[in-house]
Amino acid sequence: MTRDRSPDRPSVLVVDDDAGISGPLVTALGFLGFDAHTVATGAEALTAVRERRPDAVLLDLMLPDLDGTEVCRQLRAAGNNTPVLFLGTRHSVADTCRALAMGGDDYVTKPFDLTEVSARIRALIRRSRSTGRLRDIGYDTPAAPRRLRAAGVELDVDTREAWRHGQPVQLSATEFALLKVLMENTGRVISKGDILDSVWKYDFQGESGVVETYVYYLRRKLGDSGQSLIRTVRGAGYLLSADPVTGKGGAGDGVDSGGAGSGGVGGTGVGQPIQRS
Repeated sequence: MTRDRSPDRPSVLVVDDDAGISGPLVTALGFLGFDAHTVATGAEALTAVRERRPDAVLLDLMLPDLDGTEVCRQLRAAGNNTPVLFLGTRHSVADTCRALAMGGDDYVTKPFDLTEVSARIRALIRRSRSTGRLRDIGYDTPAAPRRLRAAGVELDVDTREAWRHGQPVQLSATEFALLKVLMENTGRVISKGDILDSVWKYDFQGESGVVETYVYYLRRKLGDSGQSLIRTVRGAGYLLSADPVTGKGGAGDGVDSGGAGSGGVGGTGVGQPIQRS
């Protein structure tokens, strides 16, 4: 069974075996404008995602059959890129990193603030819809792809594919969005605040640790063990170097926008620093 998506009432699947949490959560999400429904096991979640095609999944880490990270891993292995927001009981770096490594897009801990969860869901759905679901609604002939290139990294903006030294790199939607921001500003320092505004699209109220976590996993997936590709500029932010050996690199080096010379994030020119609004 498939369903028609509504931009006004996006569909959310809540996966949690605790009815005392999932029931009130589904009800509250309904009042906040979501079409929410729930299942209690990992197996049911895999079936529901395949049949209902929700816009986002709220996935508990602890389930009676499959671990939440295993559910996410199976979804990604099957080529399903539905945004996944993990619900955990502890907020440790290890838990967060493990969840994101399995393809998750975000992580919150119980008890959580419903307003924050709602904002995170909408941000994930917004990003997912804007980065490549044209084929889902019948557009089989997309425009010529834009590709960003720097330091052996290549990013196809339209197909959401990434390569490092010619080898494909599997990225979650959030990881892809972060790498895109960094590559569009090659050679420029981007603050954590600007990254939050550009990638997450809403205010984390100073909780910039999520940026550090995603940068860590992006480095790992890109083989940047020496952190010469994505450099940490203490007190300032992050910089993607066009030359990871020497750390040199001018703004916009290695950017191919299909000959259009298109602008970067937020309408800035490629290679121009992001301005916070």
